[in-house]
Amino acid sequence: MSGIASRIKKCRERAAGIGSWEQPVKFLKQDYEALRQQCLETGNLFCDESFPACPSSLGYNELGPDKTKDVEWKRPGDLCKNPEFLIKGATRTDICQGQLGDCWLLSAIASLTLNNELLSRVVPEGQDFGSDYKGIFHFRFWQYGEWVDVVIDDRLPTKKNKLIFVKSDTTDEFWSALLEKAYSKLNGSYEALKGGSVTEGFEDFTGGISERYELNEAPSNFFKIIQMALRTGSLLGCSTESSAGKQTCTSQNLVRSHAYSITGAETVSYQGNKEKLLRIRNPWGHKEWTGRWSDNAPEWKEIPLEERKRLNVNSENGEFWMAFSEFLSNFSRVEICNLTPDTLASDEVHKWNVVVHNGSWRTGSSAGGCRNYPKTFWTNPQFKILLNEPDEDSDDEDKLCGFLVGVMQKNRRRQWKMGVDGNSKWEKIGFAIYENIPFHMILWMEHQYKDQTSIQLKKEFFTTHSPCARPENFIGRREVMMRHALPPGQYLIVPSTFEPNKDGDFAVRVFTMKQADIRAIDVEVGAFLEDEEVDEDDISRNFENLLDYLPGKDAEISAFELQRILNRIVSNREDIKTDGFSLQTCRNVISLMDKDASGKIGQLELKLFLNKLQKMLKIFKKMDADESGTMNSHEMRLALEEAGYTLNNTVIENIVARYANSDLVIDFDDFVGCLIRLETMLKMFKQLDPDDKRETGLDIYQWLCPILT
Repeated sequence: MSGIASRIKKCRERAAGIGSWEQPVKFLKQDYEALRQQCLETGNLFCDESFPACPSSLGYNELGPDKTKDVEWKRPGDLCKNPEFLIKGATRTDICQGQLGDCWLLSAIASLTLNNELLSRVVPEGQDFGSDYKGIFHFRFWQYGEWVDVVIDDRLPTKKNKLIFVKSDTTDEFWSALLEKAYSKLNGSYEALKGGSVTEGFEDFTGGISERYELNEAPSNFFKIIQMALRTGSLLGCSTESSAGKQTCTSQNLVRSHAYSITGAETVSYQGNKEKLLRIRNPWGHKEWTGRWSDNAPEWKEIPLEERKRLNVNSENGEFWMAFSEFLSNFSRVEICNLTPDTLASDEVHKWNVVVHNGSWRTGSSAGGCRNYPKTFWTNPQFKILLNEPDEDSDDEDKLCGFLVGVMQKNRRRQWKMGVDGNSKWEKIGFAIYENIPFHMILWMEHQYKDQTSIQLKKEFFTTHSPCARPENFIGRREVMMRHALPPGQYLIVPSTFEPNKDGDFAVRVFTMKQADIRAIDVEVGAFLEDEEVDEDDISRNFENLLDYLPGKDAEISAFELQRILNRIVSNREDIKTDGFSLQTCRNVISLMDKDASGKIGQLELKLFLNKLQKMLKIFKKMDADESGTMNSHEMRLALEEAGYTLNNTVIENIVARYANSDLVIDFDDFVGCLIRLETMLKMFKQLDPDDKRETGLDIYQWLCPILT
């Protein structure tokens, strides 16, 4: 019951605005104001039991308990005389990397300091070490479609009385160290932050969607793209590569396999020409480029002093300028985070329209893998997007709708400490976009599914149609994104893992320049069940002598007697595999067929059930494509449709979890048990709500899910 209840609760919270930046979700249900008030009343400093000052909060492998014995957790007041949260506002020099390999995160934080509005969303104002200090702080992060508020205490890991992770270049300033701790708590530990992409940090600080540019394939107007991105408030990161994967230095002091942030893009006059320059920030706070246009390079002597001051040319603060041409030859990738409408205050800045849908891949039901697996690909979640208006700047002859699509796998960092390691830290994910669903296909679907308009397309569609757009490869990182432009029309987005049967939760995000209608495709739960009539000619010869087992002509049989009879029947069949009917299934049969509430069934009810059982057997054998005598979970899905049920992905997931074995195989007795239980529950719901007025407080989907598990 808890699963469906939590889904209903989540829907209601979103409708009430919970999850927006103004009303963030309270992470681990911790209320900052209530906890702070409690500390004020008791006079105690806050100690966070949900992220304690102990080895488990540090890590599980390289920061495991046996390797961090000398770490001490201390509050800022133990490290300096007058600690400050912020000193003269947040700046890029407040972020200096420590012993944790999270330069990707720190590069994102450095870019965040360039935009005070964005920073104030992540770092709420009014926090300090003043008279009301109680050792409690909080920060806000975007997580898969909603903002969350993370509460922490200010005990920080130290060695020899010094912070071992991120720090400010001012020793009595602590906002960046506390921000890193809050993000570590969100992801399960400090070690969970080791290794990542700058875009991940960008997105968790803004809710934006990121693009990646490989510099060996950069467009000709790439410098202009960078300038425009900086002007519109976008966050930019860049990185270097190393064939060995080690952070060694080049002859001009650039760090290989390292993430930097781009903080400026300017053009200056130099020797009669226009020179394009980029300002780069090293999150370490030192280790700067020593080539052309570096801090003490001779090129600056030909630039007026006022211009040098405007460009903030300083020495050894981790930030430096370099020529754009040399940037292209020394760096390998640039990542740009496009911001959502609610993060852009200026009306002059282009604003994307954003839609987020959450979904899941579940083994045996909705984790169908990529198009290499045609038998199961169609079972993946499907999303319909209707592009109505072409972009204003689209060519007159070729009206196109521009959009960004991103598929993001959720909560993987939190799972790393449970043994996920190596290249499998991220599942390989991707998606395919299919163009306008053909008119004849829409008519066919409406005819097949009684005029329902939200029908998941089946295998036949995907084996006869190719995607019109998809990322080049399935990639093992948190989010796979693609920018594309298509003519107005209806399209289908199918996100998937590369291999089938890979469990995971995901969010699919679509950014459009114009309004677009985007929705998850899922059927309305229901059933088309005919009234049963007895015709003895319809009863198979295999069941003819069943009546001989009745204890008397007018006698009734119990669940125990029915179990013996059914098991005797199936034991003589070689075309189906079964472990035998359970007593629970037989009780469900009695419950469904018992018209007089006696707890038993008589001859008429038994004949009705035999008729029903015969139909179930025909469906079972029809869907058992390999004649194995069993069905896999995907065949079970088709068999349920054949039996008259329309069930959405969540109900299918519950059925697979309840009735399939560890190999995702369903035998005949479990198939019968499932159909009997479905029919019983649907008829019971109909009795409770005969006019479909939802007087039960639940719809049929919400009714079925907890009952099936």
